[in-house]
Amino acid sequence: MNRWVDADHARAYLADRASIPYQSQAMTVLAEFVPAEVERVLDLGTGDGITMALVRELRPQSVGVAVDFSDAMLTEARASFAADPSVEVVEHDLDMPLPTTWGTFDLVVSSFAIHHLPDPRKRMLYGEIFGLLRPRGVFLNLEHVASPTPELHLEFLDALGRGPDDDDPSNILAPVEEQLGWFREIGFTHVDCHWKWRELALLGGVVPLPVRSRS
Repeated sequence: MNRWVDADHARAYLADRASIPYQSQAMTVLAEFVPAEVERVLDLGTGDGITMALVRELRPQSVGVAVDFSDAMLTEARASFAADPSVEVVEHDLDMPLPTTWGTFDLVVSSFAIHHLPDPRKRMLYGEIFGLLRPRGVFLNLEHVASPTPELHLEFLDALGRGPDDDDPSNILAPVEEQLGWFREIGFTHVDCHWKWRELALLGGVVPLPVRSRS
């Protein structure tokens, strides 16, 4: 069940986002790992464009593609970047393969979007992201991840002022360690969990330079 097709649900998330603990801290840490040189950036599940806007502020020379499938979120994103021709807002469902026609990127970011995908699709998407990144390109995924135990999950909900009945049925959470393993298997280097608070985590990886032949 994906509640994000519901415009009211999407708008309620945006209205409530500021109440998520450590949200600003997470974005501050994400900013630390944005590469010094970014020509093109891809934002998957852009919402109202908050993460893309951060990257554009940090790297004003960059141009971006901001992707979402929710009509409500696309409306918000288009409003956010109405005066910024450097950002193209594109409709795309992450359940479907990423188009190669978007070109290649120096940075791919995502904030609290990929955890709605089934685990096999998550891993496939990470591989597609690897394929769209240029050498030394960076992937930063600020994500909702699985707690190691049911008890810790309940503690996370309690920290948000919620109970089990408030769990979003759209969430399909995967553990940090498992996702970092996928990154490594795909070929990412410098793979790490850069920041974590309970079920919120920033995962990252870098595309290595091609190995030069000695012949």
